Amino acid sequence: MSETVTNKTIEKIFITETEIKNRIEELGKEITSDFAGQELIVVCVLRGAFIFTADLCRSIDLPQKIDFMSASSYGNATKSSGKVTLEKDLTENIEGKNVLVVEDIIDSGLTLSYLINHLATRNPKTIKVCVLCNKPSNEQRNVKVDYCGFKIENDFVVGYGLDNKGFLRNLPYIGIVKK
Repeated sequence: MSETVTNKTIEKIFITETEIKNRIEELGKEITSDFAGQELIVVCVLRGAFIFTADLCRSIDLPQKIDFMSASSYGNATKSSGKVTLEKDLTENIEGKNVLVVEDIIDSGLTLSYLINHLATRNPKTIKVCVLCNKPSNEQRNVKVDYCGFKIENDFVVGYGLDNKGFLRNLPYIGIVKK
């Protein structure tokens, strides 16, 4: 089934709704296998990862708790400021637990690196990272990604949780914004 662009600010659909759904099912099976017989605390990095996290959690067949963190190095800009601000911390105790950090996109790697270091001080059993999109050409930090939905280039993408100044998160696909 072909998907068409219905939003006037989108140049083209980069990753279709069907491709996203299929990849999340694959990621869920891989995570379920890797943590078989164990519990998991899924940490959704707000705001961009909320849609991805919801679908991913439904595809993971393990006992799991879900918690939320929020950090930003962007504000309302489209490029990182270089300074990370923790806006919301976890409520769950992660000491001795398997933690899966779910992020929408790694651009510079700065925010995710900060969050992983922050979580590591709480002595979890493991910290694994799952990202919807990874821009390896932009990584400034050495962030190990354990589960990656899609590797993408430097295009500015929106949809499926990814935003442009808070808008377009609700698109069911990932699209490239018109220049």
